[in-house]
Amino acid sequence: MDTRDSPEQAELRRSARQLARELGPATVAGLDDTTRAKRLTEAVLDAGWLDLREDEGDGRPLASGVESAIVADALAGTAADVAFSGPVLAADLARRAGAPDTAGAVVAFSPGLVEAAVVDGDATTSALYAVDCGSDRTGALLVLQPEDAGYRVTQLRDGGATDGTGDGADLTRQVWTIAEGAAVLPLTGQGRLLTRDDLASWTAFGLALTSADLVGLMRGVLDLTVAYAAERRQFGLPVGSFQAVQHLLAEAQCLMEGSLSVALHAAWAVDDLDPDQARTAGRVAKAYCARAARTVCETAIQVHGGIGNTWECMAHVYLRRALLSSQWFGGDGEQLRHLQRERLGAVDGLS
Repeated sequence: MDTRDSPEQAELRRSARQLARELGPATVAGLDDTTRAKRLTEAVLDAGWLDLREDEGDGRPLASGVESAIVADALAGTAADVAFSGPVLAADLARRAGAPDTAGAVVAFSPGLVEAAVVDGDATTSALYAVDCGSDRTGALLVLQPEDAGYRVTQLRDGGATDGTGDGADLTRQVWTIAEGAAVLPLTGQGRLLTRDDLASWTAFGLALTSADLVGLMRGVLDLTVAYAAERRQFGLPVGSFQAVQHLLAEAQCLMEGSLSVALHAAWAVDDLDPDQARTAGRVAKAYCARAARTVCETAIQVHGGIGNTWECMAHVYLRRALLSSQWFGGDGEQLRHLQRERLGAVDGLS
């Protein structure tokens, strides 16, 4: 694979980062600026980024996994508080099932957020969770229902009985709880059942998006921390001039660059490798990025010193986002367990 951006991808990356810098929250207090958040949401919608994985007309998506990952990376770089991955994942799932446009829809996940919820019956039997919803969540909540040898995409009635308001750990994305007993209704116009390969490919896309998000937030928190280390003075010198601080930041930069490499491969693999290979590439990327992101965010808080442990410092906003992105589609432990079974044939451990 060629990891270099095409001219179109380079322009998308530049424009996405520019929009995120201009309309993303510059401070923790900025997260309460509803006017700014509304402008950001409208800008993402107007840019057409939520339509990247919709049907081009022949069953293929309008854009590849690489373009979707570019936007996810850019938005995470400023901890942008706008729904992107959630709606894009729903559009991709609906496209695979030949379903009509599902604007505003998101996919409901089972507890643990590892996989899309499967409902075998007319109503949910446990609480489900929808990740990265819009603040005024009005779109459909999609779930899977077993049928014959595949799965049918269905929806929860009236979006489900949402009893959460998005007050979870991540301050930039909404996570809604769908209470037990939500009724399941057909999704009209669906053309085909989803196969095992469809779900493997969709999972690969989800792993690529969450890995890209982790790369972007690592870059963002590092930019924030390097700027702080250059201006914060101790003993008459910038703390960034101290070798111990430089070592911490250099290690964090290496972790971010390594994460970028595996995340780029995962994004490319979504549309260019077979489903199982693409999912494996996604698992490798997610395992690496999830571990790296937590280390990088904790390093950022450490370099900020005492202020890094305060509400006003943006470092904790990035760490909170990293915790959700790491858990969504499974963290490093989940991915490594799958990889040991797939590659080593190990059932429990390496024995």
